[in-house]
Amino acid sequence: MQETPTDTRLVMVTGPSGAGRSSAINALEDLGFESIDNLPMTLIPRLLDGPPLSQPLALGVDVRNRDFSSEGLIELIDTLHRRPGIVADLLYLDCDSNTLLQRYSETRRRHPLSPEGAPLDGIETELELLTPVRSRADVLIDTSALSPHQLRAEIVRWFAPQSGAPMALSVQSFSYKRGLPRGVDMVFDCRFLSNPHWEPTLRALDGREPAVTAHVEADPRFADFFQRVRDLILSLLDAFVDEGKTSLTIAFGCTGGKHRSVALAEKMAQTLAEQGWRVSKRHRELERRRSAVPSSEQG
Repeated sequence: MQETPTDTRLVMVTGPSGAGRSSAINALEDLGFESIDNLPMTLIPRLLDGPPLSQPLALGVDVRNRDFSSEGLIELIDTLHRRPGIVADLLYLDCDSNTLLQRYSETRRRHPLSPEGAPLDGIETELELLTPVRSRADVLIDTSALSPHQLRAEIVRWFAPQSGAPMALSVQSFSYKRGLPRGVDMVFDCRFLSNPHWEPTLRALDGREPAVTAHVEADPRFADFFQRVRDLILSLLDAFVDEGKTSLTIAFGCTGGKHRSVALAEKMAQTLAEQGWRVSKRHRELERRRSAVPSSEQG
């Protein structure tokens, strides 16, 4: 359903404890959302039955809510999606268990599902409990490798008031050696293209550099591949909007996530932006390469 000026904008924020829910809610507040944390889920419909809200609303929901259950949250989301005058998104902040454990160790906090035991027990229990909710997320942000500042930037990209296109697009690059990124909708493998890693003058550069882009685009298979992928994506975007989808994540993968996938993601993001879509970019492996890159990493 496309949002109209009279609709109530609602973002429900959830995810495992320690994944950054409070930081996300604070970022939404800075964007003009009114926020309420840990409101019992049974009270949310009553809140929306009241007088029309003058601000968009951000609601924090997690296992600490008095009446929380995965089934109950999914049922609530389905109800809100069907409700006229409400444009609701479920924002799921994901994080891997090792990172969550490290965060709990650094802060010495107790996990809400294991207050007297080891944090890892509570972390694993919560991740399993939230699996059905994660699969229903409208927007999924993996905070495992994000700083609070980077998380805030992601929130701004997805939820800052915008005019124009009704669906936000995220174009990402990644390395297959580290596995598929979480929460992506469409994935394209570009490992068949000529690899700049094997060119000594290009190895230390990444796919944002013109020389690397030129090398990738010089592959005889590039032009046909890019055109077909572009046409496929553009042919589906309006259909996703008609279906009520408010965000779409597209990912390009190569061996090391440094050269080919970055070049493809940059070019596709520019192409979609030129078509009038609201686009953000993320290069997962480059975010990890803030320091020197080992020469064994392939692009």
